[in-house]
Amino acid sequence: MFRGIDEVDWASMEHAYGPADDVPALLHGLASADPEEREIALDGMYGAVHHQGDVYACTLACIPFLFELAVDPGVPDRGGVIELLTSIGGIEVDEDEVDGLDELDPDEIEGIANYAMAAVAVSAGSPVFFELVADEDPGVRLAAPLALATLHPRPGRVLALLRERLPVEADDEVRRALVEAAGRIALRHRPLASEAADWLSRLAAEGHPPGLRLAALAQLARCAPGTLPGDVVPVVSALLEGLRSGPVRPGPPGGEPATGDGAAPVTLIGRLRELATEESAGRSAPWTADLLRTLHAGLGDRVADRTALLKDQLSSPDPGQRLDAVRMSGGLIGGWRGPYEDLVRLVGAQLSDPEPRLAEAAAYALDGLCALAAPAGDALARRVAADPGAWVKEWAGGPPGLDPAVKALAKAGDVRALPALAAALERPEVPGDVGFVIGFLGDSAAPLAGPLRRRLREVRPDEDAYDRASPLLAGLTALRAGEAAPEVLRVLRSAPDYRGEWLRTAALRALGSFGPAARCAVPELQRLAGRPGTAAATEAAEALWAVTGDSAAVLPALTEGLHAEQARDRRTAASALGSLGPRAAAVAPRLRALLSHEELWLRVDAAIALWEIAGRAAEVVPVLLGAWEENCHVRVRVAECLARMGPGGAGSEATRVLRAELRSVRRHTTSDGGYGSSHNAHGDETLLALCRRALPEDTGKGTTS
Repeated sequence: MFRGIDEVDWASMEHAYGPADDVPALLHGLASADPEEREIALDGMYGAVHHQGDVYACTLACIPFLFELAVDPGVPDRGGVIELLTSIGGIEVDEDEVDGLDELDPDEIEGIANYAMAAVAVSAGSPVFFELVADEDPGVRLAAPLALATLHPRPGRVLALLRERLPVEADDEVRRALVEAAGRIALRHRPLASEAADWLSRLAAEGHPPGLRLAALAQLARCAPGTLPGDVVPVVSALLEGLRSGPVRPGPPGGEPATGDGAAPVTLIGRLRELATEESAGRSAPWTADLLRTLHAGLGDRVADRTALLKDQLSSPDPGQRLDAVRMSGGLIGGWRGPYEDLVRLVGAQLSDPEPRLAEAAAYALDGLCALAAPAGDALARRVAADPGAWVKEWAGGPPGLDPAVKALAKAGDVRALPALAAALERPEVPGDVGFVIGFLGDSAAPLAGPLRRRLREVRPDEDAYDRASPLLAGLTALRAGEAAPEVLRVLRSAPDYRGEWLRTAALRALGSFGPAARCAVPELQRLAGRPGTAAATEAAEALWAVTGDSAAVLPALTEGLHAEQARDRRTAASALGSLGPRAAAVAPRLRALLSHEELWLRVDAAIALWEIAGRAAEVVPVLLGAWEENCHVRVRVAECLARMGPGGAGSEATRVLRAELRSVRRHTTSDGGYGSSHNAHGDETLLALCRRALPEDTGKGTTS
């Protein structure tokens, strides 16, 4: 085995962590009779030789030796080697990357060339996998179909082989892999999609085992969603119910050490295997989670079907199915718009489940929903009240943080979170997220202003000042607690060198939020604003304007801020100048010049400021709408301005864009093929509300949310 391996000049090559002279040892380790040594070797291959999917010269040199391992029946764990080969050879080079080679540096060009050479080399050797689909080792049979579907240059022949193998394959997991391989072929080779979909449709019909039918439905959703049966939700629900009656997987054996003498070595692969074992413990069909995720991704914009399916899963007696549904609910709500009150209520019901993973997952899912979590408010309040000792989480090597159930309750605007927040402010180290969540409670959080002031007085001007003061300043800013101006002024004056700029920014933002109540800070703000050309001057001038309303005192510093070196500082100056309105008319020409700046966010802030100063929608709306199309993340900022222009004030083109946004079933940050996060929902709901405000009443109807 490994004939010629010593003739390769490994030392002249490199991998992710330096010279590749250790690669021969890794290859020999993959052939070891010792399972721990094989695991360490495979971990090293993924960690260094194929680091995060990269292909180096040493990766290419490994390919022939990996094929030797894959076909040798005396080598254990060959399935893992086949998966490694599939990963190395399965990266497709984008045509745009090839067209843009002239613009890349030599390292980038070499990387693209390596991907292409790996694809050719592994594809050339892929015919050996035809024989391996019938190997005695189930792990090999599991990996070979997906390798063929990914790598072989004749996909039609592979699809025919999959159909031949399924009736004679006895292992259920391998049978599901054969079905998945058909879906992969349909996606990668569109001329075969119809043929693959026909076969999958037959497998999804009655008469086949529930697991196989579910696998076929998942792949149909992925490659041919239009062929799914109209009653897909009740069909899947019935299949899940049938699978619940299967044997339950036992948990890992107890009493075995995880680390220390006699323990298995700590590797990423080993840890992932442990997590998978923990996840599947006590479940009859843990693999359904992957199939259901595939099904949901395939159903895409069919929000009603996906919601109905998740509600059914959340009503299951199987806690494992409910855990899967909780996690997928966050993805649906965060990526797609729809009526989710009942779904959120069912997620909230999991908070009281005795299975700790399920209750914790529900809390994390609700944490990202903000106001959308309100239907689960009572369930959240019960969980929070039941265990005051869990209100704050301690983390190794980091600051404490609020429990996700506390955050979810507060971010839903529920005053029942106040006792937990008040208790958090009494801890020796205040959780870093307290100030952020206070902003969601509005005036109802006013009683927290006193404790925030007291804790801010205790902050010493040392290297920990920013960490200790920033959550307190954020809370006071959200409350606009002007009575705290003396404490904030002290922090501003005593900011240490270490992260002092960040601390001053937070303090100035707080003083600006206080408005005239921060008059005691005027001399210090004037002093800072009198140093034009610095970021502090711009920020101080912005705060000074909010406190005094004296435009003449701040205009010089803000005008100078438009010439700052950093785009961020110019954005701050532009936004502050916009708040001056017509008083800043003298800077309108400079703002107009910024409308064509290469930095998108600066263009947007300059356009908004120009409208606030000059009031001419026609000259700024095209810039705003251009940014809207260029970067979805700017849409909330743009919509805020369009809403201030009033219903229809931005013109017919803006009305068309806003109406199109409201008609979309996807949240504005959800990309094609993407999967949402519950934390995307709040910003998108804000965008929808702004769009409705910016439209005449008769054009905002019939929207998705």
